[in-house]
Amino acid sequence: MPVLLPPALELSLDLLRCPTCRCRTARLSPSRGALRCPAGHTFDVARHGYAGLLTGIRATSGDDSSMVQARERFLSTGIYAPIRTAVARLVVDSAPAHASIVDVGCGTGYYLAGVLDQLPGARGLGLDTSVRALRSAARVHERIAAVAWDVFRPFPLADGVADVVVDVFAPRNPAEFRRVLRPTGRLVVVRPTGRHLAELRSRVSVMVTVDPAKEERLHRALDPFFEAVVTERVEYTEPLTRQEVLDLVAMTPSARHVSRADVSDDGLLPDQVTVSVLATVYRPR
Repeated sequence: MPVLLPPALELSLDLLRCPTCRCRTARLSPSRGALRCPAGHTFDVARHGYAGLLTGIRATSGDDSSMVQARERFLSTGIYAPIRTAVARLVVDSAPAHASIVDVGCGTGYYLAGVLDQLPGARGLGLDTSVRALRSAARVHERIAAVAWDVFRPFPLADGVADVVVDVFAPRNPAEFRRVLRPTGRLVVVRPTGRHLAELRSRVSVMVTVDPAKEERLHRALDPFFEAVVTERVEYTEPLTRQEVLDLVAMTPSARHVSRADVSDDGLLPDQVTVSVLATVYRPR
C-alpha cells in the first residue's frame, strides 16, 4: 500500500526542489506516496513520515539509533530548555507570523518544535542526515516536514524561500544559507563556548573539546554572506544525575570516542555541568 504524504510535508512542498536536476526550478509533486519531479526523478517518503531526498554517498550518516535515544532522553529532562527558549525568542523576533523556517541539522526537531510552538502560523522544514533522528522530527510537531539531506551539499530548496534558517550545534553551509533565505530573512546560529560542559570535558579526557578558534572560523566563514545583528549568551549551571551525564555523553559526537571504561567510574563523572552557548542572529549582506 502506498504511503500517504504527511500533511506537514505537503504543506512545505513548494519550498522543495529536485536535488538530482541541476536547475533549482524542478518542483516536486506527490506521486503514489513518493515525491516526483517533471523529469521523472522519484524520492521515497518513508512510512515514518520523512522524505528521503539524499542519494549517493553521504558526508556523514548522522546520529545512530543509540545517540538519538540518548538525545531524546536528555532533552526530555528540560536541561537544555533555556537554549530552546532563547532560540524561539530570537526567531520570533526575526520572523513574520506565517514564516517558513528551515532547521539545518534539525536532529529530533527539539528546537524547531519550540520555535513553531511560539509561531502558530509558521511552518518548519528540518534537514538532517540521520534517518533515526528524522523519524522523531517528523512526528514531534504537526507542522514540521522532515527531509533527509546532507548540509554540505546544495540544499534541495528553491532560492529565497526561507524567512529564517536555524542552525543549532550543527555543521554550516553559509553560501546555501544565503541562497535559500529571503533578502529580509535571518539566520540564527547557536554554538558552544569554551565553558560549555567544562566539568565533563575536564574529567573525561576523550570528550571532544571546543576549538578556541571556533568563533574566528565562524566569523570568517559567514562574513562574506552575513553580518551579525545581535548575540546572546545563554549560560547556567545544572545538576545532573548519573544517567543524565551518560546520556549527555552518548548524544554528542564524543560518543564515537568514549568507551564504557571511560565512564564506568562514578567518582569521575561530575554531578553538575555548565551549559554555555552563544546564539547570534545574522542578516544577509
